[in-house]
Amino acid sequence: MHKALLWQTGENEECLCGLCHHRCRIRPDQKGVCQVRQNIGGTLYSLNYDSVCSMGVDPVEKKPLFHFQPGRKSFSIATMGCNFQCDFCQNWQISQAPRSEKRIEGRPYTPEQIVRSALEHHCSNIAYTYSEPTIFMELAADCGRLARQEGLANVFVSNGYMTEEALEYASGFLDGMNIDLKAFTEEFYRTYCKATLEGVLKTLRHVAQQTHIWLEVTTLIIPGLNDSDDELGQIAGFIAEELGVHIPWHISRYHPMYHRQENPPTPAQTLMRAWEAGQKAGLRYIYIGNLPGCGYENTLCYQCGHVLIRRQGYQIQDFQILKGKCMGCGADVSGYEMDPVRF
Repeated sequence: MHKALLWQTGENEECLCGLCHHRCRIRPDQKGVCQVRQNIGGTLYSLNYDSVCSMGVDPVEKKPLFHFQPGRKSFSIATMGCNFQCDFCQNWQISQAPRSEKRIEGRPYTPEQIVRSALEHHCSNIAYTYSEPTIFMELAADCGRLARQEGLANVFVSNGYMTEEALEYASGFLDGMNIDLKAFTEEFYRTYCKATLEGVLKTLRHVAQQTHIWLEVTTLIIPGLNDSDDELGQIAGFIAEELGVHIPWHISRYHPMYHRQENPPTPAQTLMRAWEAGQKAGLRYIYIGNLPGCGYENTLCYQCGHVLIRRQGYQIQDFQILKGKCMGCGADVSGYEMDPVRF
């Protein structure tokens, strides 16, 4: 156990958690929605600080982050738990285990060990991913500060349910985020995630408008649930109008998973409708994921159409950016450390 961050003492020894938009009021001996923060004797503790359940090296493009240190490697870590309860979760074995099976498994790794492993594997950043990084903020913060000292960047792959105070706290070590915008209705979030759309929109606005954290957005398109032309247009419009036309939008293909087996894989035509909605909204960088060979993984210059980064899956085959500018017309290319690397 590890004493938790971002909470206050309430009446009758309640702990008022300020980590995410659930803002749980946790009574003594009880846990929050995430099932990994517990009130013990009037003090809130993190139960997963010493339980790293997944660790490995990935291309940063797998996060997906296409405009953040492209072509480099992420040292990825996760602990069990999540503050969402998505019935289509792609990583349900670790995200939902503390809730469904009442277990938190993993091995203790110190922040020093994690950062050293990242350096030994020649990674450029540490990615807090696979499960929701918000709910292991204590470990992420300790790793993140040490990583910064060693020249490593830090990224969250998140559902976007952090409070403003959690975002401000994380901004002290966080360099990039990919946030899921799963749908654009409160009904979807209440029914399938046990959360709220407005909480996610608040986070997205705050990151884009009030921090220097690089932001990319992902939407998993699920047939019959969030794939109408109207909803796709609303998502694309929100990104363009409130976050910025330079924010990359990753449109991801759904595959049946966890409790939602009845919805088929997303048709390619649906993904193209989403891509066209992004184009109509004026987004500069739109990508289609989980559809190998689709041809929509390349980064194009929004001004002249020159192929800036040519990708095959997660592998970069060509790089036509120099000092943050298109080598075709000189237009600026949005991103974080978009300098060329050797392939």
